[in-house]
Amino acid sequence: MEQLFAKLCEYLKMDTEISFEEFSEYYQQVIKELNANFSNMNRDERLKARYICSIVQANAESRAKRSKQHAKPYKKMAAKCAFWADAINYHLLKDGMSQAEIDEKTQQINDSI
Repeated sequence: MEQLFAKLCEYLKMDTEISFEEFSEYYQQVIKELNANFSNMNRDERLKARYICSIVQANAESRAKRSKQHAKPYKKMAAKCAFWADAINYHLLKDGMSQAEIDEKTQQINDSI
């Protein structure tokens, strides 16, 4: 998850938008990582995963509105990331965090970039 988080930080600092192909590849890496390792992630990794999913989701939704050619795949990516963000949030709550704590930690991650 650390490599994916580092790559996201790099993307967020860019002035230009990455291509559909690169965006799709990054999204697939995120989903692959979540499918393979979610149950073994600690709290910090889950918080970062939730953050990544929320950023990818927001970007996919924005791109879906602007790209007629790739609107459908972007919408699917946004929906899958929303599912994962919600699932991660549920597990964090189940593990004893409050929604306010989750939101605060997410804001700290955002502020650190």
